[in-house]
Amino acid sequence: MPQFADLQARLGYTFVDIELLRLALTHPSVGHEQGGSIQNNQRLEFLGDSVLQLVLSHELYAKFPDASEGPLTKGRARLVNRDALASQSRRLKLGEELILSRGEELNHGRKRPSTLADVYEALIGAVYLDGGFDAARVLILAEFQHRLGEVDVLPVLGNPKGELQEILQAISSDQPLYDMLSVSGPDHDREFECAVYYRGEELGRGNGKSKKAAESDSASNALENWKRSHDTSG
Repeated sequence: MPQFADLQARLGYTFVDIELLRLALTHPSVGHEQGGSIQNNQRLEFLGDSVLQLVLSHELYAKFPDASEGPLTKGRARLVNRDALASQSRRLKLGEELILSRGEELNHGRKRPSTLADVYEALIGAVYLDGGFDAARVLILAEFQHRLGEVDVLPVLGNPKGELQEILQAISSDQPLYDMLSVSGPDHDREFECAVYYRGEELGRGNGKSKKAAESDSASNALENWKRSHDTSG
């Protein structure tokens, strides 16, 4: 059986240079543990991130012809945040294919969201180098078709926490409550996830590089959900 046959079948893409796929799956810990100059997937991750953002930027640009740069940027960030990429990675079972050091294996590296997000970006970079931009674009659009379809409105800008509070204060004096759900990633690149609740009901979740940014993003999502559920124009 060809190397990584099951993974390539799940991808719907067959590599010409299988070593690119192997490199995409090689975690940096392998080199750290074994020493020497063993290559890892960090360079492919850098490349894949750029390809991924370009493809999704183009799709949002075409889908929202009247949107300005700010909302488009936030909409793209929603699609490619760490949790979203880790979810794509789990669907493809990339964690099972990762080439890890023994120490990383013992530390549950196969399930770590940041590692799963990184290997997904590296995979996109590998497909881009192996088959060109069109091959990478086809793969990305197939992977993100459902999530792109769910983007009906772009995030609002300004002061989403203040706007949400104004809407809720018109109903009662109860305050929205923000709860930090998780913090992941290394110290220099933290990713915070937050949820906002009102009267015990979750209104929205968000991500950001700081607690403040995550709270603001959760408020933006809550506003979108609120406006969608209270839209009587249709």
